[in-house]
Amino acid sequence: MHVKKDDIVMVNSGKDKGETGKVLAVYPKEGRVIVEGINMMTKHMKPSQKVQQGGIVKQEGKIHASNVLLYCDKCKKGVRTGKKFLEDGTKVRFCKKCGETFNK
Repeated sequence: MHVKKDDIVMVNSGKDKGETGKVLAVYPKEGRVIVEGINMMTKHMKPSQKVQQGGIVKQEGKIHASNVLLYCDKCKKGVRTGKKFLEDGTKVRFCKKCGETFNK
């Protein structure tokens, strides 16, 4: 997966195109991610031990990982990323446009 949990991403297709958000969860086997505030769905919840008050709840749905790009603060848009090794041997992701490295 080219994105990880807590990354800031930009949606590049679908109804939420152009919006940015934080990755809340990653599902590598499915190739999908959940992004904060993107692909909002309504779910009807029954009252239970976890949810005392039932009703209609809005929550984020999964979107395909190919529909998001990592957001570069320097470029101010979603960018393609590459991977490289630093001098100390750590592997980092970097912006293909400006060369900015991402902290994870």
